[in-house]
Amino acid sequence: MHLVNTVTNTFESDTTIIEMAKQILQGRMKVLDVTFNSSQSVKDFLSLDLAAEEREVFAVLFLNTQNKLIEYRRMFFGSVKSVDVYPREIIRAAMTLNASAFILSHNHPSGYSEPSEEDRRVTALIEKVAAMLELKLLDHIVVGNGTTVSFAERGWL
Repeated sequence: MHLVNTVTNTFESDTTIIEMAKQILQGRMKVLDVTFNSSQSVKDFLSLDLAAEEREVFAVLFLNTQNKLIEYRRMFFGSVKSVDVYPREIIRAAMTLNASAFILSHNHPSGYSEPSEEDRRVTALIEKVAAMLELKLLDHIVVGNGTTVSFAERGWL
């Protein structure tokens, strides 16, 4: 019984520490005027934030013309195997924030980061709508358990 309590307490402590680290990182990003100038820096940030989620979470990094972060926003929350994404809401947020570019991201709780056909379809739709409004979709990063897939690196954007 003591071992179970120790393991549970350790897990809760680790979870608390991870959450605190994420909050600190997000706070520093806002204060330090963060510029994402490499896909690896984006993937590292998104992996830290999304990899441990038990349900799919769809998030967006909104950027200015210099690729400086305006805002990071978790926009949609789903189940263990899917999340409903509303392109209109993403575009509305980008316009409200006066963003010129954005990066999409979501996690796969299964740990398998390979994008689904639905992931590719939704991304193509968002890219098309964004282009009509002179917004640039720079990437869509899918986060798995220790791995990421970049649509831009695959040549899909």
